[in-house]
Amino acid sequence: MEGSIVEAARLIGAGLAMIGALGGGIGIGLSVQGATEGMARNPDAYGNLLTSMILGVAFSEAIAIYCLVIAFLMLFKIV
Repeated sequence: MEGSIVEAARLIGAGLAMIGALGGGIGIGLSVQGATEGMARNPDAYGNLLTSMILGVAFSEAIAIYCLVIAFLMLFKIV
């Protein structure tokens, strides 16, 4: 009985850890949207906007990857 409760708690915790990936996805979408609008309004700033967008996407993606790693740690009891 106690083992099944712990197993259920691990699975629920792993699912909750992946909620952070939602934030990363929203961040990437907003970053690309803003950069695309900026490039459309001012084509001369293309290089600066592209560099900033790629940096922002990398940081947002890192958050999603951290959430995935935590979820895997909880699922497979690596800790």
